[in-house]
Amino acid sequence: MNLLLFATTVLIWGATWIAIAFQVGPVPVLVSVFYRFALAGAVYLLLLAALGRLRLPSRRDQPWVVAQALCLFCLNFLCFYASARYIPSGLLSVVFSLASIFNAVNARIFFGDAISARTVLAAALGAGGVALLFGGDLAQTEAAGTLRGLALAGLGTMFFSLGNMVSRRNSAAGLPPSIATAWGMAYGALALAGLIALTGTPVVAPPDARYLGALLYLALPGSVLAFTTYLLMVARIGSSRAAYATVLFPIVALILSTLFEGYVWHWTGFVGLGLAMLGNVVMFARVPRRPVPAQP
Repeated sequence: MNLLLFATTVLIWGATWIAIAFQVGPVPVLVSVFYRFALAGAVYLLLLAALGRLRLPSRRDQPWVVAQALCLFCLNFLCFYASARYIPSGLLSVVFSLASIFNAVNARIFFGDAISARTVLAAALGAGGVALLFGGDLAQTEAAGTLRGLALAGLGTMFFSLGNMVSRRNSAAGLPPSIATAWGMAYGALALAGLIALTGTPVVAPPDARYLGALLYLALPGSVLAFTTYLLMVARIGSSRAAYATVLFPIVALILSTLFEGYVWHWTGFVGLGLAMLGNVVMFARVPRRPVPAQP
């Protein structure tokens, strides 16, 4: 079961980054993210209602569902969509793959989980890999845009990690991931609608078939299905181990970025990707336990 959840999450989310890039254009970021989660939330709630599994979270859990909504279905994606204006979608996925390290640090802060020496090594490898991947772009005249995209991607990953911490709390409190996800998407859409109204952002209709196709993919398999499988993994194996799925996202995302965005590979890109992925592998490598000597 865990393997099926893992594979589904990797394949679906690996392709969402190019779909996000397809939505960058005449539709404001706020509106694009609102479309995604308004559609996803409505479908998810209707699906749970049809299955007879829809219920409201308790009053005690409501603030935590709102917090999960803001971190996982609102603020993080505002950052990711804005970042896609400045950097290729494949590189954006590499930054996101460092979520495993963010999760380890946040699990230490919020739950007291220990940070091991290999976590520090994994962070160093990941940071070095990202530096190599973005080093060439940062050395060019348009470095400001690349730096802005990198910062937005990092901030989005931080929000995603904080959402993982809230999801871990919700699961421990007995709130099913499907309920938290469905209402979280709906609350996220409401928050985005409020931001649209507050900022006076124009609501632009989907401009073409490519945008609409990307929206449908992001809202249905990319949100309803993949978030469910991912948060089920968080509940079953923990936030740190679940984030190991992000190790494989860049492979799928960079292949698609090469095919559809014309991403050009250099040797620094291969080495950087290798280091970033190695950092995640180190993060979750199994350490053999020392045998306990028998007592005389």
